[in-house]
Amino acid sequence: MSHGSAVGTEPTAASSVKSAPARPSSFTLPRWAPGAMGLLVVLVVWWVVGAANLVGRGAGGNVSAVPTPPEVLQQLVTDGFSFYWRNASVTLAEAGIGFAVGNALAVATAGLVLLAPWLERLATQLAVITYCLPLIAIGPVIFAVAGPPISGEPSMTAAVLAGLSVYFVTVVTTIQGLKAADPSGLDVIAVAGGNRFHQLVKVQLITAVPYIFTALKIAAPASVLGAILGEFVGGVDSGLGPAMVSAQETLNVDRLWALALVAVLVAGAAYAVIALAGRLATPWAGKES
Repeated sequence: MSHGSAVGTEPTAASSVKSAPARPSSFTLPRWAPGAMGLLVVLVVWWVVGAANLVGRGAGGNVSAVPTPPEVLQQLVTDGFSFYWRNASVTLAEAGIGFAVGNALAVATAGLVLLAPWLERLATQLAVITYCLPLIAIGPVIFAVAGPPISGEPSMTAAVLAGLSVYFVTVVTTIQGLKAADPSGLDVIAVAGGNRFHQLVKVQLITAVPYIFTALKIAAPASVLGAILGEFVGGVDSGLGPAMVSAQETLNVDRLWALALVAVLVAGAAYAVIALAGRLATPWAGKES
């Protein structure tokens, strides 16, 4: 009897083992992993191209047109922190002015469109015009109006071009965010006796905040690029733009690449700061904000 019962329990145990669901794999790549792998690929390709001189030699064949990453790092150390900070700080100031003023005007324009919908077509066309303007071509015109800056001070020409670089994306994205408000929330404000301004401030603007931060993330590096372009015609003696021109004229290829690397790092840092601020300011928007 005991033997039969023991045998009878064996299929049950075996069936329970067979019916146990397989555990799904819980391994997922960290969010930073794709970016890190992409950066690694860029560094490897850069190193190979520089070491093998695959794109030829510059300066009449006397120096490598593409230095290797260690050579660029050596140039950074040789020049010292003060050299790069002195130039990057001017560019940052110009980009910051353009970023603040350009985005403030863009958000104000979007809000005005919501209060007066008949202005949307005009505002959108204005934004498209600013986007289509060739910045390097209108730079001299702006410089003629703004004039040269004081030595070592930010260039208003560069700041204006930085502002133009951010206006379009922020206007369009903010209008989209303001229109994404829940109609039921707007109805509640209307039933309570609120007007269009109350709807804008209490419902639509809150809905648009994640959209605005998305635009600001794009605008941050764009303002750095606009500032550097403005420095080429802005009459400044300091900044990443003038430093690049000087390195080019003296055939200092390593310094030219080092300055370009600093510009990339500045733009990347600006993007990262705005992205972090967006996550902290809009926790309800989820990870994609």
